[in-house]
Amino acid sequence: MVSLLGAGDEHLALIERAFDAEIHVRGNRITFLGEPGEVALAERLLDELVSIIRTGQGVTGETVERVLGMLRAETTERPADVLSMNILSNRGRSIRPKTLNQKRYVDSIDKHTITFGIGPAGTGKTYLAMAKAVQALQSKEVTRIILTRPAVEAGEHLGYLPGTLSEKIDPYLRPLYDALHDMMDPESIPKLLAAGTIEVAPLAYMRGRTLNSSFIILDEAQNTTPEQMKMFLTRLGFGSKIVVTGDITQTDLPGGTKSGLRIIEGILDGVDDISFNRLTSSDVVRHKLVGKIVAAYDEFDARTESARSERSRAGHPGR
Repeated sequence: MVSLLGAGDEHLALIERAFDAEIHVRGNRITFLGEPGEVALAERLLDELVSIIRTGQGVTGETVERVLGMLRAETTERPADVLSMNILSNRGRSIRPKTLNQKRYVDSIDKHTITFGIGPAGTGKTYLAMAKAVQALQSKEVTRIILTRPAVEAGEHLGYLPGTLSEKIDPYLRPLYDALHDMMDPESIPKLLAAGTIEVAPLAYMRGRTLNSSFIILDEAQNTTPEQMKMFLTRLGFGSKIVVTGDITQTDLPGGTKSGLRIIEGILDGVDDISFNRLTSSDVVRHKLVGKIVAAYDEFDARTESARSERSRAGHPGR
């Protein structure tokens, strides 16, 4: 009951605010009084939370909110199945999908040779893809992991920094190293990098190669040109899997340059064994404010586009 209701009845307070029903707790008995639909949903919420607790996981306020969100969305998947799916465990910490779209994305990686994960920052696109890559390497499904990003500045000009080419490129690749350290024994990573079992390199280094028996992740793909995207996808060799991640709202390409990620779905839509998965602000798993910030930007962009369209129809194009 402590796990279910939370320390200081924190979870109980969340449940009370979420339902139009009276909730009474006596010992190990919980009673709901209210509309049949609300009572049935509250009962399902408790069943799902109990199922999660029985797997040995802890339940947090965030867990309660995510389960409730899935139940209200009337999804076919059980929230307990989504939140109990274990991809990888390292140093007592498990990596799992935290939303329904994240689980569908992970399932898609299992089922398809090429998977695209498109969505805003903080939705776990790259992190989950890397967890699947490490899982595939550990289970010997592949013999190496290749992690790559286009070296495009996000407003900074790193080329002016001192140092060798490798030292200048390193800031672009640092997020990938950080994720690796979460998923593997840090002492083993330098050995795997030295042996070529794990390779972290800029996208330009992929040209002219055929990548066999590899799990290949292209991160920040919104910063690829159409030509770079084609070059990358045609590196695919036998026994390999590709995951491409990016956020088409955060392109750092020079003005006028098309994003390869923005147009790729129109080119490959309908091709077998390729899957496109979209994540949204509701899938953000960072601080709650990140999801609200992403949603606010989406709303602002929609208003701006609507205003631009209105001006265009009125014959007064914006300046």
